[in-house]
Amino acid sequence: MANAKEIQSRIKSIRDTMKITNAMYMISSSKLKRAKAVLVDTEPYFYALQAGIGRILRHMPEMKHKYFNWRPEVTGDDRKIGYIVVSGDKGLAGAYNHNVFKMAECEMEKEGHAELFVLGEVGRQYFAHKHVDIDTGFRYTVQKPTMHRARVIAESMIDKYLRKELDEIYIIYTRMVSAVSMEAEMQRLLPLKREEFGNPQALIGIHQEEIAFVPSADELLNRIVPNYLNGMIYGCLVESYASEQNSRMSAMDSATNSAKDMLKDLSVQYNRVRQAAITQEITEVVSGAKAQKKK
Repeated sequence: MANAKEIQSRIKSIRDTMKITNAMYMISSSKLKRAKAVLVDTEPYFYALQAGIGRILRHMPEMKHKYFNWRPEVTGDDRKIGYIVVSGDKGLAGAYNHNVFKMAECEMEKEGHAELFVLGEVGRQYFAHKHVDIDTGFRYTVQKPTMHRARVIAESMIDKYLRKELDEIYIIYTRMVSAVSMEAEMQRLLPLKREEFGNPQALIGIHQEEIAFVPSADELLNRIVPNYLNGMIYGCLVESYASEQNSRMSAMDSATNSAKDMLKDLSVQYNRVRQAAITQEITEVVSGAKAQKKK
């Protein structure tokens, strides 16, 4: 059994660690509140863009457009598929990063040539350790997501799609279902699917408002779709950031509770050692006194 001094040293070390986990919990809680507020403020604008695209497609159901081109002529392993993987820049967040990596690896095993675009330092180190090829020029932080960062990422992906360097683009991120539940999720960015913006067939025979497209419906989509993709990427970044903070809060809360349990056990152990030491001292004093009496 450890002596009293060793137990005291362990108790001090655990208390110091508990201060750190408590501080990390409070910091993550503050960041989570800010991320949620930002997401709520920006969502209405992008929902309006989605509705605008839906109106254009509703009035022009037969229109062909580059952002809706599925390129059916490219099949099998010739099809180039890009995955934006959103991870964290730091650890100590429970299973947050692991769930995203697991989904990305499952998708990479499917048919087609996969290309990874990893956000977050933890993700870059993970795939480098696994010797998986990633786009090394795609180095963006995930801390404090901004619209500018989302726009740069969207422009890069759109450029690769239009140049036919990629035939499909997906983003793998973590969605916060509730305060205690986060799920890894994959969302397609390009090509867009008409069904996502409503079903034009359901409106056949129904009178619709007359709309004038200036300069043209095609040009309107050229302007609206990039902004819509900016919003999708930004929303995924904020959702992931909020999920990371929430996951870290849970991990730090569990660590703090474990530290409290350890302190209770160590306090009991320390008291037993002290009691044993005191009993031994009393025994020695009594034995000494008896020895002196006999003399």
